[in-house]
Amino acid sequence: MSLLARLAPHLPYVRRYARALTGDQTTGDHYVRVALEALAAGERVLEANLTPRVALYHVFHAIWLSSGAQLEAPAGEDAGGEDANSRLMRIAPRSRQAFLLTALEGFTPSETAQILGASFEEVEALIAEAQAEIDAELATDVLIIEDEPVIAADIEALVKELGHTVVDIAATRTEAVEAVSRNRPGLVLADIQLADGSSGIDAVKDILSDHDVPVIFITAFPERLLTGERPEPTFLITKPFQPETVKAAIGQALFFHPRRAAKAAA
Repeated sequence: MSLLARLAPHLPYVRRYARALTGDQTTGDHYVRVALEALAAGERVLEANLTPRVALYHVFHAIWLSSGAQLEAPAGEDAGGEDANSRLMRIAPRSRQAFLLTALEGFTPSETAQILGASFEEVEALIAEAQAEIDAELATDVLIIEDEPVIAADIEALVKELGHTVVDIAATRTEAVEAVSRNRPGLVLADIQLADGSSGIDAVKDILSDHDVPVIFITAFPERLLTGERPEPTFLITKPFQPETVKAAIGQALFFHPRRAAKAAA
């Protein structure tokens, strides 16, 4: 199999990563092109002990760093808010790399360590550093839709630990819709099966019909959402949940959602 054939499935994703890393599509594409040219000319090689995708990202990083790790200020930012690219550029470069490789590209910390030429422990520390910066910057008001008081209290504690404000806890579809009308939260955490037999899925549909807000489902019934018959949620956590999983999902949901859609806590 030719080099191009081996790498072709991964090129759209390394281009996406390059854009997020550098803050500009043209700049990102330039470094991807230089990396491919270096591979074609034999100036760089794919590490045999790495998967093709990990090896490609590793070569891209080597090229980018050797050229001075150029960054561009994101263009097109308007007065109404800023996008994820703008926020990314304020995270320390090394932490930004680790965060993007895991949160955006889906690499494990071990794979990220191989790409960056770092230790596993260093990558975990970098991810934690990026997460802390994100949490501090994106503090917002949160609505919890959950009918079990103990679980609601656990989620509330996690949310507050991250610096967010819980504005309401709703146990039914009606309560959830009314709470959003009153409080305009910047994030919704929703269960599926609610107290009066109503559906958290329907509650979220009602909410999203009027409000552009990120939603994380936390449920014991993920199969009700993963049917393939409707758009499936980006953030879906299965009960019983791990606190760190919920914290990571909150950070990612807020970070990659346009800021103008969130109501930042004063």
